[in-house]
Formats: sequence, C-alpha cells, structure tokens
Amino acid sequence: MEAKSIATTTPDRPAVIKGILREAALVVVIGSAFALAANEISPRGLALTRNYFPAGTSRPLPRPSPVSASHNASVTNFMATDSGQILAAELKEKGLQLIDCNRAAQLFQDPRFQQKQVVFIDARDEQRYQEGHIPGAYEFDPYRPEKYFDAVLPVCRAAEQVVVYCNGGDCDDSETAAVLLRDIGIANQKLLVFGGGIVEWTTNNLPVETGGRNSGNLRNPGK
Repeated sequence: MEAKSIATTTPDRPAVIKGILREAALVVVIGSAFALAANEISPRGLALTRNYFPAGTSRPLPRPSPVSASHNASVTNFMATDSGQILAAELKEKGLQLIDCNRAAQLFQDPRFQQKQVVFIDARDEQRYQEGHIPGAYEFDPYRPEKYFDAVLPVCRAAEQVVVYCNGGDCDDSETAAVLLRDIGIANQKLLVFGGGIVEWTTNNLPVETGGRNSGNLRNPGK
C-alpha cells in the first residue's frame, strides 16, 4: 500500500504580523474618532486650534503667602501685598481707612493716646486678647458686642481716632468690628483699621500687654 504523505502547513509569519498591525491601526483610528467626537460634544473640550503654550511665555509662579515670605517682607509690608490692597479698597467703599504698622505705632506714641483721644480696639476673642494685646487696647469681640458696649462706646465717641485691629493678614474681625462701630454711630472718619494687626505689631518688637487692660504685664516695655 502506497503511503500517503500528509502535508502540514505552517502559517506565513510575516502575514500574521501584518494582520495584527492592521487590526491595531484600526483600533487606534476608531478610538481617535470617538475621542474627537467626545471632545467636540463636551462643553469643556479643548480648542484644537488654540496654542496653549505660546513660545516665549511661561506660567507665573504663585506669590508667596505673608507667613511664608522672609521675616521683614512678610509682615511689615502687609499693605503692599495683594491682600492689603484688596482690604484697602473694601474699607474705602465702606468709608473706612486702612493704616500700616508705622502709622499705628505713631498713634500709640502720640500724647493724645494717654488722654484717650486716640483709642485702640482689639477685635479678637477674650482668650487671644488675654494672651497679648496692644497696651491699653479695649477688648471688643464683634461677635459678642453686647458684652463690651458699655466700656467701648463712650471712649469711641469721645476719641478723635479709633484704631481697630485683630490678628492681621487674612483675619477680617477688625473690619467687622469697625463696620459695627460705624453702624451704631461712631463717625467713620475716625475709624482706622490696622491691617497688619497684632502679628505685625509683635513682629516689629512693639510693646505687648498680657492679661487684662492696664494689667502692667508688658513685653518689650521699652519699645
């Protein structure tokens, strides 16, 4: 009996590879078509003709926050920061004036301060006030004003200038307190908001009183 040879066929390897590549290319084309369609439909889609990174330009670095900047530039120049300028504009719209640490220190050393013609108002809560405040400042928490009206209103009415402060920086309690005093009859022309607050004051090594008002417990008493 004549043996029949059984022919075995081996797939053409190059042809198989070409087939795989064609299928991969087809998948890429279909995927790209779907992506372009989704980008066109989406309200947040990218404008494909726009140059998002034009030559010669770079994204500006964010400004350092006041607390992370250098010791002198961070706090003593609060009014020169964006936050200081924004606060000054807001206060101006409300008929109030922003002052810096130099002006606050001048008013503190003014002879009128001893005559209560210049008055400092601390707009923080009792705990922070007790931990340290500008010497002679009156405590006035604007979120519990009824507790302080009897002591604060008479001196504010009699004073020529009233300096209101809080922690400073992003703290807006001094603005809140100044607006409250204005709304209950204190003339806005004499209301001054010390934007740098107690942080700027202490950074400049100015006197700080702990405990109650006129307690005599002073830090940096010679300043």
